[in-house]
Amino acid sequence: MKRMMFMMLALLALAGNICAQETRELTKEERKALQERLDSLQYEEAVKAVNAKEFTLEADQVVFKYGQTAYVSSNTNFVSVTGEDAVVQVAFNIPVSGPNGLGGVTVDGTVSSYEPKIDKKGNLSLSLNVMGTGISARIDIYMPKGTNRASVTISPNFNSNRLTLNGVILPAERSSVFKGRSI
Repeated sequence: MKRMMFMMLALLALAGNICAQETRELTKEERKALQERLDSLQYEEAVKAVNAKEFTLEADQVVFKYGQTAYVSSNTNFVSVTGEDAVVQVAFNIPVSGPNGLGGVTVDGTVSSYEPKIDKKGNLSLSLNVMGTGISARIDIYMPKGTNRASVTISPNFNSNRLTLNGVILPAERSSVFKGRSI
């Protein structure tokens, strides 16, 4: 019985010690190292998704042709590639409904000239063409090493209304976008 009581006290002391360690605040260096590791894992996951042609860039910022910016919802502003199919959607937070029902435009197309490259520093750049009923554009994506934050520039082939979206690249299965009505 005494042995059992001693074991219970030892377990309680150990549990208390573990709880005390878990509630300890991380130092600034520990938080920074943890964030760098997380960013690195997200970068590797994004590179894998781009190479597999199964990714979505969820944008939280839109930059227009002359540099004006707008912060937007990432679940309604995206560029998605799934195999040979691509979807480009922009939807602005305005009460006027656009052709897609979300205040913007959604276009579907077919991917061609898919060229992902990683430079000597580890930065990813991807160029592709998207052709469809409502789109004929060159899409250039740039993602620096060590993060899944990326920038995508959409350059239409028949006009100069260039648009840049800034956001994160996620594997298609982890993406939580809402697709509007396509043109």
